[in-house]
Amino acid sequence: MEVSSRRVSDMKNVLCDRSWAKTAPNFEVYFMYRGVKKKESLRYDITVISPRLLGKEFAKTKGHKHLGNYGELYITLKGEAIYLLQKYQNNKIEDVYAIKAGKGEAIIIPPKYGHFTINPSPDKELKVANWSDEKSQHEYGVIDKKHGACYYYTAEGWIKNKNYKKAPKLRFEKPLKSAPRDLSFLKG
Repeated sequence: MEVSSRRVSDMKNVLCDRSWAKTAPNFEVYFMYRGVKKKESLRYDITVISPRLLGKEFAKTKGHKHLGNYGELYITLKGEAIYLLQKYQNNKIEDVYAIKAGKGEAIIIPPKYGHFTINPSPDKELKVANWSDEKSQHEYGVIDKKHGACYYYTAEGWIKNKNYKKAPKLRFEKPLKSAPRDLSFLKG
């Protein structure tokens, strides 16, 4: 198992309030436990996101998209999560939606989607698990270049990221009530 974390300094380029990040203490925003379990070519990871604000934005993961044709399954283990998914193709966002999921609920990240996990609570820790194919690789370039997702979730609500010239209207989907048992759809 590999344990790592992301600090404010790792996140400053993808935050809504980058001026806040310039003077903020360099605390750990979230922890990643990679390879907690393995099943065939699939890897089970756990991410723990602190309950705090990053300036005016709720704590979140840095976000990434998968290269290739890989999906991912997320399960909320503790707290409540907001998963933000966006499909960036041909230099534009083709689709963007958010899913709020409580303990025990799951979501599927489709192939070709970038995604971010947000802890919308300023006082409760968020713990999520994910299953992904070990061959899946992450890409951060577009997310860094555009300073995060096309929407930020803040204490005032959703704010559009002005670095995206056009983005579809944010829509909302429902989570799965439980994780599927057959995970073969995750393989690329």
